[in-house]
Amino acid sequence: MTSQALRRCLLIFARDPQPGRVKTRLVPSLGVQLATALYRQMLLDTLGTAARTPVERCELWVDRADPAPGLMQAAQDAEVSVRIQSGADLGMRMHRAFATVLPTCRSAVLIGSDCPEYDTGYIEEAFAALERHDAVLGPAADGGYVLIGLRRPQPGLFSNIAWGGDRVLDETRRQLRGLALDWHELPTLRDLDEPADLVHFPRLVERAALTVHPTDRRARDD
Repeated sequence: MTSQALRRCLLIFARDPQPGRVKTRLVPSLGVQLATALYRQMLLDTLGTAARTPVERCELWVDRADPAPGLMQAAQDAEVSVRIQSGADLGMRMHRAFATVLPTCRSAVLIGSDCPEYDTGYIEEAFAALERHDAVLGPAADGGYVLIGLRRPQPGLFSNIAWGGDRVLDETRRQLRGLALDWHELPTLRDLDEPADLVHFPRLVERAALTVHPTDRRARDD
C-alpha cells in the first residue's frame, strides 16, 4: 500500500450560496437575504472546522460549475480544494464523490454545510470509527444524517432513498444491512433547515444578520 493510500479525506458538500438558491424554507421567516447570509455563515463555519481537523486531504464539492468568487476565496483561505458535484440526485452525487477519492484514500468522510454543531472531535471520531467499521453515520435529529463515511465505494448504499424526507436515516440503515456492511453511529446532531430550527441557533442568526446590508434588512422589514 502506498503512502498516498493511507490518507484520510474529508469531503464537504455545499451549494453555491446565491440568493434564492439556498435555505428557501427559511425565506418566509427570514427573508431571502438573511436566509442566504445564514447559509453562507454556516458554510464558512464548516470550512473553518475542516481547516482545524487533522486530515491529509480536504475537498469542497459544490453543486454547480463556476461558483461565486467569494466561495472560491473562502475555500482558498481554508486551504481546501474545490470540485464540482455531478449526478441526477443527491445519492448519485455522493456516490460519485466517494468513488472519486477512495481509490487514493484509506477512508473518506462526507459532511454537509447545514449543521452548526460540527466540531473537530466529531469528525475525528468518524475517522476513528472507520478504522474498525465499513461505514459511519452521524444521525440528524430530523431523520436524516449530517455525516457519512466509507472505506470503499458503495453505489448500492445511495439508491432507492427518498432524499429530503424524514426516513433517510432509516432507509440508509436498511441499505447498510442489505449490503452486509458493519457501521458505527455517532451522537445525533441538529441541522438547520426549517423555521422551527432557528430557536436552537440564535447567535448564529445574529452573526449572519450582521453581514446583511442595511438596505436589505429594511427591505425584509417592509
